[in-house]
Amino acid sequence: MKTIVLKGDARNDTGKKATKALRIEGKVPCVVYGKNGNTHFGVYEYDFKNLVYTPNTYLVQLNLPGAQLLAKLQAIQFHPVSEAIIHVDFMEVSLDVPLTIAIPVSVSGTAPGVRSGGRLVVKIKKLTVKGMIKDIPDSIEIKVDNLEIGQNVRVGDIDVKGLELLDTKANSVVSVMATRASISAATEDAKDSKKK
Repeated sequence: MKTIVLKGDARNDTGKKATKALRIEGKVPCVVYGKNGNTHFGVYEYDFKNLVYTPNTYLVQLNLPGAQLLAKLQAIQFHPVSEAIIHVDFMEVSLDVPLTIAIPVSVSGTAPGVRSGGRLVVKIKKLTVKGMIKDIPDSIEIKVDNLEIGQNVRVGDIDVKGLELLDTKANSVVSVMATRASISAATEDAKDSKKK
């Protein structure tokens, strides 16, 4: 998995007054829940750009005063009006302990059903997986070369070596849906075959 580096500044006071002062500086109040306790710190809001506003999933190397931690983004709060980031929670992770994280889905190939007029629909954009960090890919590739109209790939059809998929196995991840054009074309074909 790819990693993004964030530099955090220590926060000794976590009260409302201190939090407000931190936000005036352009920083976001953060906390990382770690093996040795919780650490409060602040990160410039701009630094979250590549971590938050992307379809990708990253681990985060937190460079804090006196410590370097590997973590995952646990929760993020946005302002209800401005949508500015107002608080971020991280969870410390380890290379030798299984990690649960959501990984983006990537689709490859061309479905025959799409060539026939159907529409490819990605119903689940991220799959939740559990495994060791070394086994977790940047994305889970789903090949659609065999999908006809009305067919789909379910969670249970996907196998990623070294990973356990935690989503419900019956859930459809990618499907080829019939469109009006494909339905009318099928109806015309049926009428033509009856005439023969």
